[in-house]
Amino acid sequence: MLIAFHKPYGVISQFTSDGSRHHTLAAFGFPTAVYPIGRLDAETEGLLLLSDEPELNAKLLHPREGHRRVYWVEVERTPPTEALKNLTSGILTQGRKTLPCRAWLLTPRPNLPPRNPPVRFRKSVETCWLALELTEGKNRQVRRMTAAVGHPTLRLMRVQIGNYELGQLMAGTWKTLTTPERELVFQKEGRDT
Repeated sequence: MLIAFHKPYGVISQFTSDGSRHHTLAAFGFPTAVYPIGRLDAETEGLLLLSDEPELNAKLLHPREGHRRVYWVEVERTPPTEALKNLTSGILTQGRKTLPCRAWLLTPRPNLPPRNPPVRFRKSVETCWLALELTEGKNRQVRRMTAAVGHPTLRLMRVQIGNYELGQLMAGTWKTLTTPERELVFQKEGRDT
């Protein structure tokens, strides 16, 4: 079984509390014996997969598999072309260089419902939305990458794994994937953007 879940802000990617104020996956009525494949930190929203198939972890998460994940990132100010090039070639963070990725401006801006709590707003600082397509997923990697090029992350949402897109799945809801949807998850070749 493979489940797609739209993880809301403020939820940790585990079923038991870590002692923080954040909610856990236990509140969402998942079938027994499923567990998250990978993680999204409490501040990150979006597509989280859950399964009862242990072999899927390595198939979807190990960098040697080259499995794509796409994130939408709201950052402070509009990054210049040079910052986007730096993101795509890899950023030195925590003593190691990230793998090359794809990065592009999202125009028009995504039409997303407001986050609760709202994103910090400053009249004097414009924001911009980027898309980042990664094949690795280190702890807080996207946030570290955007900060390293001088554009701190304000809001972060994973919107795609393989060729499976979050689509219209509302925050806090989940669905068991059909066979064709499951096949999209495992596709490694990207679509044109």
